Order: sequence, then C-alpha cells, then structure tokens
Amino acid sequence: MSDPLPREIRCVLVPVGNLRLLLPNSTIAEVITQTAAEPVANAPHWLLGRIAWRGWRVPLVSFTQLAGVEEAEAELSVRVAVLKTLGGDPRLPFVAIVTQGFPRLTTLNSELIIPTHDGTPLPPGVRAHVLVRDDVAVIPDIEWIEATLLELLSAADLAASASAEDDVDPEHMDAHVDASGFAADTSDPDTPES
Repeated sequence: MSDPLPREIRCVLVPVGNLRLLLPNSTIAEVITQTAAEPVANAPHWLLGRIAWRGWRVPLVSFTQLAGVEEAEAELSVRVAVLKTLGGDPRLPFVAIVTQGFPRLTTLNSELIIPTHDGTPLPPGVRAHVLVRDDVAVIPDIEWIEATLLELLSAADLAASASAEDDVDPEHMDAHVDASGFAADTSDPDTPES
C-alpha cells in the first residue's frame, strides 16, 4: 500500500520582479550573490549566460524576461537562487534564477493555494497563476524551462566546439586529442619554444 500524500508541503516564495515564484522547498539548492555570467552564443534575452557555482557551469535565467512580467525596483538586492532540476538529465543538474531578495519559507496545503488563471494563454515558463494567502504567485514550468535550456545549451556548445575546431592550425599544433577527448601535449620538452 502506498503512503498517503502529505497534507502540508514546505514551499518557498521566491521574489522575482513584482511577483513570487512558488516552488517546493526541496528544489532550492542555495541562494547566492549574483556573479558575472559567461555569455551563451545565440541565447534568447532571458538566458543571461552561465555562472560558476560549486564546480558547475549553471545557466542563469531571468524569469521576468522569460515570462514577460514587470521587473522589480533596481534598489532591491539582486540574488541568484540555484535550483535542483527535476528531469534527471546529468547535463543539467541545476538552473539558476535571478531573484530580488531571499525566498520566504511557507507551509501550504491544497486549501491555501487558489488558482487565479483567467483562461488566457500562459506565457512561456509559467505553469499556473495562484494566490497563496495574500501573495500573488506563479508556479513555474520547470520541466519546460529545463527542456528548452538543454536544447539551447546543446546548440551553443556545438557551435562553440565547431568554432574552436575552425581556429586550429594543423601545421602549428603541439597537442592532439587522445581517445578520452582530452588534449595531450606532444611537444618535445627539450626543444625550446620559438
């Protein structure tokens, strides 16, 4: 017999722009100060680049730009919420979202989440509009965001590797790629570099 669903779920309300994202608490890996992002080739405006976090290159998403909602006041402290992804793809274990401030922990049940959607098409990345107590919130479509990021990042990585291959001059190569895909140094250590 399976366990009954929990009556209450620990969630977080993550401030983005002038709204809140409603997420399960277990998806938040860490909230960090925003750092400079490495650009991603041919990325849409909402994919701000990749940030370095604990040895990972994590895609940084502006949810306000993705969903087309109002930005917050510039004076608010900008942070980054690093989220654990749900799809299980090892190429994308985390996604980072720009936030304004820190997530607020809340415990919810089904009676405290009221759908507010008016039937119009939802913007990209949005699964639902809800009212949580007195907060208007958005439930993001994390699965759609993950799938879209995987496509974008795969295309960007292929373009980058093709560009790197085009930049190699075979007459002046001192390294070759071995079977593991790593560059091996084939230069003679006794020969001085010119």
